[in-house]
Amino acid sequence: MNGLWRPRVLGAWRVPGQGPVILAGNHSHNVDGPMLIGTTPRPIHFLVKKQAFVGPLDPFLRSIGQIEIDRESVDRTAIANALGVLERGGVLGIFPEGTRGDGDFARLRAGLAYFAVRSGAPVVPVAVLGSARRGRVVGALPPLGARIDVVFGEPFEAGDGSGRRTRSALDAATVRIQERLTAHLAEAKRATGR
Repeated sequence: MNGLWRPRVLGAWRVPGQGPVILAGNHSHNVDGPMLIGTTPRPIHFLVKKQAFVGPLDPFLRSIGQIEIDRESVDRTAIANALGVLERGGVLGIFPEGTRGDGDFARLRAGLAYFAVRSGAPVVPVAVLGSARRGRVVGALPPLGARIDVVFGEPFEAGDGSGRRTRSALDAATVRIQERLTAHLAEAKRATGR
């Protein structure tokens, strides 16, 4: 990442040094995942769509601990693997919008709330800013040498403390998560001048 762009990392100290953590990031470009893998102070395991596990990328993604998920159905194997990361005290990375988009946390899928409530792991919001710009040399990538900001926020608990895992509890957790992620994104933009 440092060879292609100029990442500026703010607040990495907010990622707890040990124990289970869920890193929830905005997602507006393909480089967001690799940028977080390269800048997060602990090894991170992302849920990655199964279509990415092809050719030489397949063994590479598996070797760095990424988790294959079928986004078209309820992928129980991926869910179990992700929960296993948290049970072992690791860092699970999730793009809660489910796919690339505007990166504004406008529509969240329920997966993040499920993992947070089920595991009790704190959620650390992270904003990747500047990756959506398109370069002139390679149009699919941000301009080479461009600054990309990675801003980590304060960890928070997604559940309400009751331990309930009902549909209404997950829906309420999703609303709390969306509010916190949206507020963090706004603060990250202020802090970076973007």
